[in-house]
Amino acid sequence: MAIPEEDVARVRAATDLAALVGEHTALRRVGRRLIGLCPFHSERTPSFSVNAEQGLYYCFGCQASGDAISFVRAVEGCDFREAVERLAARAGIAIRDEAGARAPQERGRRERLHEVLEAAVDHYHRVLLDRPEARRARQYLRARGYSGETVRRFRLGFAPAGRDGLVRALRRPGDLLVEAGLAYRSSAGLYDAFRERLIFPIFDPGGRPIALGGRVLPPELRIGGGDPGPKYRNSPESAIYHKRRTLYGLNWAKSEITRSGEAIVCEGYTDVIGFFEAGLPRAVATCGTALTEDHLALLARFARRVVLCFDADRAGQAAAARLYEWEGRHGLELAVAALPEGSDPADLARADPEALVAAVRSARPYLGFLVEQALADADLHSPEGRARAAEAAVATIAQHPNGLVRDQYLAAVADRTHHDLAALRALLERRRRSGDGREREPSSGGRGRAGTAAPGARRRDARPGLDALALAIQRPEAVAGLLDEVCFLDPLQRRAFRALSEATELHAAIAAADEEVADLLRRLAATEVEAEADGTVIALVRVAAEHALDELETEARLAEQDGDAARVAEATATNAWLKGELPALSTLLERPDERARGLESARRLVAWLRDREEGRR
Repeated sequence: MAIPEEDVARVRAATDLAALVGEHTALRRVGRRLIGLCPFHSERTPSFSVNAEQGLYYCFGCQASGDAISFVRAVEGCDFREAVERLAARAGIAIRDEAGARAPQERGRRERLHEVLEAAVDHYHRVLLDRPEARRARQYLRARGYSGETVRRFRLGFAPAGRDGLVRALRRPGDLLVEAGLAYRSSAGLYDAFRERLIFPIFDPGGRPIALGGRVLPPELRIGGGDPGPKYRNSPESAIYHKRRTLYGLNWAKSEITRSGEAIVCEGYTDVIGFFEAGLPRAVATCGTALTEDHLALLARFARRVVLCFDADRAGQAAAARLYEWEGRHGLELAVAALPEGSDPADLARADPEALVAAVRSARPYLGFLVEQALADADLHSPEGRARAAEAAVATIAQHPNGLVRDQYLAAVADRTHHDLAALRALLERRRRSGDGREREPSSGGRGRAGTAAPGARRRDARPGLDALALAIQRPEAVAGLLDEVCFLDPLQRRAFRALSEATELHAAIAAADEEVADLLRRLAATEVEAEADGTVIALVRVAAEHALDELETEARLAEQDGDAARVAEATATNAWLKGELPALSTLLERPDERARGLESARRLVAWLRDREEGRR
């Protein structure tokens, strides 16, 4: 169930955002703000700003923004409810579900699963390190180059061959062990789910255990008889473990992914460890499933570039059109690292770590990889081979949604296959019309700079509006009763002011606003405001009045062309009134002793602008 808004507000208010952010990056005070290096992207000059009073942050480099809850979601990779629960525990606040229960059964169930899995991870880890029955497992790990440091870092373990060693060691309720995937029931009793296997604990991004993965030992090192089952075995899905949303290693890799802006996705636990051993501690792996949109959405919280490091066949067989869709939807750049034929990251990390690093460094965009595969598989020395290569490459290119990208790859294919570019373009269009590609172009998925209007809607001098909004956020008492939405000519600024006016406090305005408005509000909350209130109001009203004056002059010219004397007279009279009022708006800035006169003129102009706008509706 959802957490009541009042509990969310209590958690947010009780959280010291500066202290929370300070656990991830050093902050120093500049004016009323705290600034530091952004924890979400690599930078040398601080661009990350925290408004501790409002509990909001904004990065002027990468545009990351939000409150304490979104910060925890970003750094821990958890969902909204989990972030609120973690902050509530940190602040000592008991939260409820919508029905009012103080300790929801579901939350208690999840905590019990985490707790029993933590006990299992610890048990199997101690067995691997200390127990004689794990001697063959230690022998295997040493042969693969795993040091004691690596074993401890990844909390590797070993499940001996006995039938119920874990069940007896943990002494937990059988139903809980079964639900956690640690045991199973048979007609003869309760037995361990993992036997004679190396154990790879799987953690959520916050570092809590959620499942186990087990690798069977090689036949020559096993002592148990019978069929050992599949090479790898994972825990079944549970209330805390969902394979399509879980990435092995993210808890260890997230800080380096954030720092570098790049994540590496591979296939297995040992591949992840291999990348770490090779000096690339930003690798994660899917847990027995294909790459899903949920995986990419999770990675998009930490990085913009994702390098796929599967074997060539797996990478080439992925559903390209679907990956392009996900890539655009989540603002990611997908690339593929081409490994030497017949190798996987774990083996390459041990045999030639420099080659693994080079493969990641030279990773190609996903479409480039597919096109290169199509060309590499063909005979480019004969006309027939070049024709087949061109057709295969065009079929691949046709799936990409961006026309500019398609055209650049077509030009490269035309050069490689000695075909006329116009002919390839015609072939591509035939393929797309026949359904092999999609006709629509994707939206960029990005946002322009906060505070700017959509193309064609820009107004001159947007600065007064931004300053006025910043004052309304940070020092609302200074502009109370002086602002009106008719003064904001920029559509985005007007929507932001309306959101502020209709909400009781800033966080409520952000929650109710669309993402573009919310981003602007968060940005302005984190901006140091040096503007003086009265001067800002005067400047804002003056820009709006001057714009109205331009419109009136246009109206007068059109009325004169139409021969409408009444409209000409009305527009001329209003023009004269406006030109008489506008100079008064400058007196406040030039002569502070005439503040009352300047503000009174501003109020008259705002009232007139409001009447004018209402008359047009």
